Amino acid sequence: MLIRFRSKDGMQRVSCEPTDTFGTLLDKLLPHLSANVEPTSITVDNKPGSAGNSVLELIGRTVADLGLNHGDIVYVNYQEKEVNTEGPASGSLAITPVGLSAKKAHSAPIKELEVDEVLDKKPGLIPRKRSNLCKHGDKGMCEYCSPLPPWDKGYHEENNIKHISFHSYLKKLNAATNKKESGSSYIAPLSQPNFKIDKHCTNGHEPWPRGICSKCQPSAITLQQQEFRMVDHVEFQNSELINQFIESWRYTGMQRFAYMYGSYVEYDSTPLGIKALVEVIYEPPQHDEQDGLTMDMEQVTKEMEQCDKMAAQMGLSRIGLIFTDLTDAGNGDGSVFCKRHKDSFFLSSLEVIMSAKHQLRHPNTSKYSEQGIFSSKFVTCVVSGNLEGEIDISSYQVSTDAEALVDASMIGGSTHPSMAYINETTKDRYVPEIFYMRKNEYGLTVKENAKPAFPVDYLLVSLTHGFPRDASETTGKFLTVGGFPWANRQSMGQSQDYQELKKYLYRAATSGDFNELHKKISNFHLLLYIHTLQILSDEEWKLLITAAVAPTDSFENSLLPLISSGGWQTLVLILQESS
Repeated sequence: MLIRFRSKDGMQRVSCEPTDTFGTLLDKLLPHLSANVEPTSITVDNKPGSAGNSVLELIGRTVADLGLNHGDIVYVNYQEKEVNTEGPASGSLAITPVGLSAKKAHSAPIKELEVDEVLDKKPGLIPRKRSNLCKHGDKGMCEYCSPLPPWDKGYHEENNIKHISFHSYLKKLNAATNKKESGSSYIAPLSQPNFKIDKHCTNGHEPWPRGICSKCQPSAITLQQQEFRMVDHVEFQNSELINQFIESWRYTGMQRFAYMYGSYVEYDSTPLGIKALVEVIYEPPQHDEQDGLTMDMEQVTKEMEQCDKMAAQMGLSRIGLIFTDLTDAGNGDGSVFCKRHKDSFFLSSLEVIMSAKHQLRHPNTSKYSEQGIFSSKFVTCVVSGNLEGEIDISSYQVSTDAEALVDASMIGGSTHPSMAYINETTKDRYVPEIFYMRKNEYGLTVKENAKPAFPVDYLLVSLTHGFPRDASETTGKFLTVGGFPWANRQSMGQSQDYQELKKYLYRAATSGDFNELHKKISNFHLLLYIHTLQILSDEEWKLLITAAVAPTDSFENSLLPLISSGGWQTLVLILQESS
């Protein structure tokens, strides 16, 4: 969560957990205040201009105990002291033991993803050719041929682009919010929606549920189709990825769930677009069934944390989830039922809630947001049947409104998968009036009351998906998808053990063919299994990762130190002696 501190030095945002002490927050805040601040003089309050409470009374209490929520503003006042070059002031020493340090540091800017930093510097203008209406010379420009802004509605309709990209939307907001000629101070164009009631309102009444006012209660919510999307396209670097994932259903008839690892890069088919580049699919522990699956979330969380750590060392991050919803049509030709279409549903209400929870766990950092975060780039993919009875992929995200509704626990699943049920107001949550806009039978846009349920389509954002057009366009780090068993596939009779490792790797490791060995070790599932064996030292593990993700034109220099290391030779010896 983020807590905002406003002082004469400006607005500062501090990240924390509800269990952190207030002293820990002040440790993070002090580097952003004046260099001459007297720590013992700091007072804080939830209203500007008030005398406030001394931090000495609060530093031992937790954030949750003080009633602070994500996005709350705390007003800070302090007195400045004379600079003492001989050492810290005596007042600072009195606070340091309980967590408030007088040490100063430079303010650290919000670290965005590399793709965001690159797109932020690009204007994204849409070029136009000279038309018959142009009356100027070859080097001139007029309103008929001048470039269009990246959010131009006509261009998107002409090219059948349903949602504008996030950076196009951001530039559109920024152009309207921070006009250069206005001369006003900068205003953050983005703000993460928050539909929660303020249970610690100090507006002269008892806290909810005993009291309520217009300041602490969320306003009425009107749901509309979101005009932008955080990610525009999902690209699977290898079609074999999907084949291997679906193989589990083909073998057992049971559904399967997995997480996708990869990165975010530029997408040139839409102005300032972003695509999620999927390189790895990893299936967590699960008990799969014909119409669903169950997971021990404690076990899954522990395993995925380790998997995230290993993936980060390989330059990958968790970028989405994928699951199957397949039923054989019984025609004997491999066709499947089409369950998801415009007359049924695309994502069920429970799946929308699941996607929203994952997006909330993987927020998108943004320097243009008041909270330092805005929505998420985490994507959801469904493998199901299309209208032709073929197995197909559909890619989605859920809107920022969906994230806020789920975060405030305002919606739940219903017996109709295409409808989301609105929860009742309780002592723990306040649910305001919720409306949605729709077109009636006369083609007019009307506002409908969403209670007791509303279509989940208002919370969906559709993405496109695809594969590289040819092998030369593949830019992924991993060359091999199959050959070595995937993790957690005991239900298919597959297990990762020394016999499978020997069958897959031993020949390449002893043949002296560097090309074959490089291709074999460029396998994410193999690398994770070798790491669990704990045969390689930390340095040898780094050598293995470096060799595995090395480009195909320079991998030999990375392989040489690996194959000559003691740990690798021990691994080859173990494989040789295994029966």
